[in-house]
Amino acid sequence: MADNTEALRSGPMGALLFRLSLPAALGMAVQASYSLVDAFFVGQGVGSAGIAAVSMTFPLQMIIMAVAQAGGVGGASVISRSLGAGRRKRAEKTAGAVFFVTWASGILLSFLWILLAPFLLRLMGTSGDILPLAEDYAAVLFLGAPLFAFSITANNFVRAEGNASFAMMTMIISAGINTLLDPLFILGFGWGVRGAAWATVLSQGGTALWLGWYYLEGHSLVAFRWKHFRFRASILAECFSLGAAAFARQGAASLSLLAVNLALASTGGDDAVAAFGIVNRVLLFAIMPVFGVVQGLLPVVGFNYGAKQYCRVVSALRISIGASTVLCTAGAALFLTVPEAITGLFTTSAAVTALGADAALMLALGMPLTGFQIMASGLFQAIGKARPSFVLSLLRQVILLVPLVTVLAPVFGTAGVWAAFPAADLSAALLTFLLYRNEMRRLRNSCGSGAEDSHAGTAGS
Repeated sequence: MADNTEALRSGPMGALLFRLSLPAALGMAVQASYSLVDAFFVGQGVGSAGIAAVSMTFPLQMIIMAVAQAGGVGGASVISRSLGAGRRKRAEKTAGAVFFVTWASGILLSFLWILLAPFLLRLMGTSGDILPLAEDYAAVLFLGAPLFAFSITANNFVRAEGNASFAMMTMIISAGINTLLDPLFILGFGWGVRGAAWATVLSQGGTALWLGWYYLEGHSLVAFRWKHFRFRASILAECFSLGAAAFARQGAASLSLLAVNLALASTGGDDAVAAFGIVNRVLLFAIMPVFGVVQGLLPVVGFNYGAKQYCRVVSALRISIGASTVLCTAGAALFLTVPEAITGLFTTSAAVTALGADAALMLALGMPLTGFQIMASGLFQAIGKARPSFVLSLLRQVILLVPLVTVLAPVFGTAGVWAAFPAADLSAALLTFLLYRNEMRRLRNSCGSGAEDSHAGTAGS
């Protein structure tokens, strides 16, 4: 712990950020490959209609993720602070209470989504050939809702006690099981979209068993005790108030995805939905390393801001923004140079490939700005300014993208939907820059004062 503290305080900034970011980036890239593998084998075994069906159910799955993230992020905050204060019993009570609510919520959502899936899918614009496929996929997928919710929550708790390597291994195990089972169930057994759903459910089950072993065998700093597995109003109120921002961000992603799918279904039909399902998965995979960079940035900025070492905060931001912009620009270059090849990996449909190429070209225009937006939001989160961080996290996906899609789609059709993405990216980047510039000006003006005088020489390392 002392070595980690000293590294945060005075270690060379580039090496420090690399060391902290790499495990998170690898874990997130592995997790993002999950949906790519699903799309690839569903495209090979079922076709573009299968990809569209899987895409239409994703907003419902994201609601489960939102609930789990709310408990996981909020509970992790309480647990980490309780452990730091030596209040281990409170940490155990928190874990038990959040696990209880997570399982209960997962079971409830499993029942509701399976029961209501046919109605909800129609409400979301699912029709034609993809409706029965989406219903088949949902009927199996949501059986795993309690396992999925528990895994997300528990892995947040593992990170809260500082075990980043175990958290990364959890994601690798989950993606590995899914990658092995997808070709067996979809192509080998011929189960189609149901095979993809069963592969997902079983991978979630394997992850839940892995995390359950971690807690029940006493490997965690927070011992799991059955007596704490119950509803505790005061603890849960604190956890979910702290996790409200995470819930809102995940809910916003679900809302924007729903709006885009609805617009595409009405303007371009099943092929457009399938094309976006492919391109969006590849785009998420391409920018996942950037989320790893921000995970490495957060503790560096938080520690040095608290220590009043503002030069190191400025240095960390400059390096992180530079690295993330390079990563996003590289992804954009790939989209711009071989858009047809990217979409063609997942489908043999000429119509879907052409639509996917159009989408890739337009979405690529805004990608170089994405890294800056993510780092700027991370800055405000790390220094404890929740309001601007919350606004920035919603700015692109909800405040800008949803209205732009709603306005442009009826006028320009599918092309209007694609155009909404770079327009939202550019507008979000400009508004983000205004907030970021003011904060960085304040930090630079404070640079060299107070506690950081003795470390000023390391700021630009």
